[in-house]
Amino acid sequence: MADTAPHRPEQAAGEGWSDARVTFAADGPLEGAWHAATERLERCLVAHPGRAPILHEGGIYGGAWVESTASICCEVLARFLPGVAAETIRRVVSQPGPDGQLPYKVTPEGPSYAQIQMVTPFARSVARVAALAADPALLADAYPALAAHDAWLAEHRDTRGTGGVEAFCTYDTGHDRSPRFWHVPDGCPGGDATRYDRDNPRLPFVAPDLTANVAAQRLALAGIAASLHLDPEPWRVKAARSQRALLEQTWHDEDGTFYDRDAQGEPVRVNTDALLRVLACGIGGDAFFDAAAERHLLNPRRFFAAFPFTSVALDDPRFDPHTAYNSWAGPTNMLAILRAPDAFEPHGRYVELGWALWPTVAALSREVRFAQTVNPWVGDQGFTSDYAPAILALLDFVERCCGVLPRFDRTLWVTGMRAPQVQHDLPATATSYGRDVGGRRYDLRVEGEDATLRVDGDVSAVFPAGLRLVLDAAGDLSEIVGMVARTVEGELTWGGTTVEVAVAGNERWAWNAGRPERVAARGVIVPR
Repeated sequence: MADTAPHRPEQAAGEGWSDARVTFAADGPLEGAWHAATERLERCLVAHPGRAPILHEGGIYGGAWVESTASICCEVLARFLPGVAAETIRRVVSQPGPDGQLPYKVTPEGPSYAQIQMVTPFARSVARVAALAADPALLADAYPALAAHDAWLAEHRDTRGTGGVEAFCTYDTGHDRSPRFWHVPDGCPGGDATRYDRDNPRLPFVAPDLTANVAAQRLALAGIAASLHLDPEPWRVKAARSQRALLEQTWHDEDGTFYDRDAQGEPVRVNTDALLRVLACGIGGDAFFDAAAERHLLNPRRFFAAFPFTSVALDDPRFDPHTAYNSWAGPTNMLAILRAPDAFEPHGRYVELGWALWPTVAALSREVRFAQTVNPWVGDQGFTSDYAPAILALLDFVERCCGVLPRFDRTLWVTGMRAPQVQHDLPATATSYGRDVGGRRYDLRVEGEDATLRVDGDVSAVFPAGLRLVLDAAGDLSEIVGMVARTVEGELTWGGTTVEVAVAGNERWAWNAGRPERVAARGVIVPR
């Protein structure tokens, strides 16, 4: 193997961990787990020979995978080490194949093109990382390669002319060992992603997660094109075509979910987290999401295990909970839960998302190993360790639930949730989180029934625990969000104004000159 070396986070980027001065303290095991995560992260920052360090997948995975490392993981990393996140993306887009195909991973030995392996929409991640890293040049650097890869997919992965995107093998989706791909080869013949096993009468599959991925990437490419003063409309037209193909080819109305469609025109009726992947690509409106959540995602007989979300439905006879190996045949995978906010938050399902995030926080706090898989019944960690998606999941969920989170849209989420009791213990009874954003220092303390936000050392807000304050780009309060199922009541103080509030779960209240006004009331979906 080529000579590689891990880099400490503070060495990895000029605008990075030490400059942001991200700090966290807690009463309970969560504090130790969080600090372990920041230390273990350095093992995943690897300098290839003669190059700047990039993020690696970690564990047994020696490289950066586009489906995860260079996409969703870099979105989180950009809040802490923006330079490394941007460099990881540049390493991918700078190495297309001669026919325009992007590598599915880059390693110290070079890029690999053996499969497409797409899950989180890469173009969307590029746009978000560019915003978080304040690096608009990243858009111009990435756009030609992203556009060329889209053309490559259209040429090679729609052999049946459906408008969808086809899976030729298991690895195209990263669903290793999933019964979704029983009796289908793991890889493409000869490591050539333009080929599939023509002796297999079921191949290729029109895949819902791959098709939704391309639909989301095309919408993101429209946004990138507009920012580069190019015409976005062709991308919007292509995105709409992908969305139509997704529904026409892979939606099963009776079952209320998405399935692969094989070469015989039959649905592959295995209930997997492909549904969660499709929703995380922004497919469907509020009513569509709510129906999927009630029937599947928040159903304890389906995917809502004690430690959500399972990779195969619990009531599917092919469900396999074993976690000792890389498996998407049943265990909860850290990548699935790391991607979940993109499915829930656009539909205002903050409370329900919290029910999934906190068990993960508890599992990672109890055993500081940062594994890829988790037993969905008891939360014991399984395969591999020092796995970047698990490390970044803890850093993300702490910031999302009881911290100060800078968003790609330049808003700031200040969330005062208390850690709930998941099993027999609490990961924390009080928390304190701080970071620099835009030249200002934000410190949030959550203890008992109250949360206190200080800005540059001065008390800026005092509010009841269980709420989120949304600050705009100028640092002014714009919204209040109910983050727990009950109605949170009490006094909220901002800018010298104190008002009584009563905010129900998932409600959003606009802050208009010191007067809260309700703008959304979604209610709460009760798991059953």
